Amino acid sequence: MVERAQPSANYRSWPVLTALTIVSLPLLLMYVYLFLDTVTVKPPDALLPSGLTLNHWRFLWQTTAGKANIWHVTLNTLLFSACTTSLVLIVSSMAGYVLSRLNVPARGFFLAGVMVLHAFPSVTLIIAIFIVLQMIGLYNSLIGVILVKAAIDLPLGIWLMKGFYDTVPWEIEMAGVVDGASRFRVWRSLVLPQVKPGIMALGLFSFLSGWGEFILPQVLAPGNQVQVLSVYLAGFLADDNNYDFNMFKAVGLFYLIPVLIAYALFNKYLMNIYGGGSKG
Repeated sequence: MVERAQPSANYRSWPVLTALTIVSLPLLLMYVYLFLDTVTVKPPDALLPSGLTLNHWRFLWQTTAGKANIWHVTLNTLLFSACTTSLVLIVSSMAGYVLSRLNVPARGFFLAGVMVLHAFPSVTLIIAIFIVLQMIGLYNSLIGVILVKAAIDLPLGIWLMKGFYDTVPWEIEMAGVVDGASRFRVWRSLVLPQVKPGIMALGLFSFLSGWGEFILPQVLAPGNQVQVLSVYLAGFLADDNNYDFNMFKAVGLFYLIPVLIAYALFNKYLMNIYGGGSKG
């Protein structure tokens, strides 16, 4: 008997891809229109541009009056996102292991508290955080806003890492303990490599969250010397005396480019955050 050939996966998925393309088309067209606005000159009453220009991107090589240098602001944003991500990964990877493997006192209560803390939006705590940072001298500094952002992101990070640790078989750790390795050596050499996808996913998630953060830097670090890109971008809308909407669009695209690059390179790790974090 001749078996009937099964349809390929690509053939079966084309209706879904077609539907997603149609739904995404308006968004793609808006990005194309946004980019064209930043490199063209269009008279006020005209429908079509009259020429090309790079004047809207002049913030890259000259400092706009009353605003910080864009490269200094970009460096601040990179430091803010990278330091926040590092703190979240270090603390979450250790705390998640403890909650997953060790029988610590009040473990269930602590897990419930972690989720309750994550349920509070940062804006509800902003006044108390503002007062605390002023008291300890960290207001209007990158260090202060980094610590606050990391503390707010930690509950989710701990919960997600616990879910990844729960999927690691006990036999791997027992083999290391039997061979005489310490608990720390077992965690570092045997367990951490098993949850590498979770670490990568959480790291990317934390970095993108820090890169897009606005409320905390706006309130806790508003000065030009510690300004981040989200606050810099919002300044274009607040400045009524020197309003340049096309430059605002160009800065928005500049702000978006690192996010698109990071997602294109690491999106497979980002998807793992839903698979591993839901277990446990």
